[in-house]
Amino acid sequence: MSEAVELQGERILLRSYRPDEFEAAYEQARRSTTRVGELSPERMRLRVTRSGRFVEGRLDLAVVRDGHVVGSIEARAPEGAMPPGVCELGIELVPEVRGERLGTEAVALLARHLLSNGFGRVQASTDVGNAAMRGALENAGFRPEGTLRAFMPEGDDRADYVLYALTASDLAG
Repeated sequence: MSEAVELQGERILLRSYRPDEFEAAYEQARRSTTRVGELSPERMRLRVTRSGRFVEGRLDLAVVRDGHVVGSIEARAPEGAMPPGVCELGIELVPEVRGERLGTEAVALLARHLLSNGFGRVQASTDVGNAAMRGALENAGFRPEGTLRAFMPEGDDRADYVLYALTASDLAG
């Protein structure tokens, strides 16, 4: 998958970031409540520069509605960290558009693209209490597979996460 990815949905477009969108993309990632660890400006600039193409097992795309970036979505399939043919999704939307089902549309668009282009499984995980993300994944056709107990660091504790997946056979049958 070395070609640039651009996916048009009903209400959104998934595309590469433009260079002038770096500041907004970095600020969104910095404010994100779901990011683990710190994201340096240099690392974010590299992600924006490489966006639109799978580079070193990662694809970053802007989620665009009405010409404005309203979020980001990523696919991760780092060599050695995932079995061949498995990809993991992550998405973050600005608070102003949450609840409008744009996440469902974005996840469905990217997952179907990946499954049609060589991946056999696309997975995502989210906090057990994140009803919005769980609903978005389920509405996009993902199936829950189980709870990852004490999975994600959360302050001095660890949060349980639910693992979801959509497979090529799910789309075929």
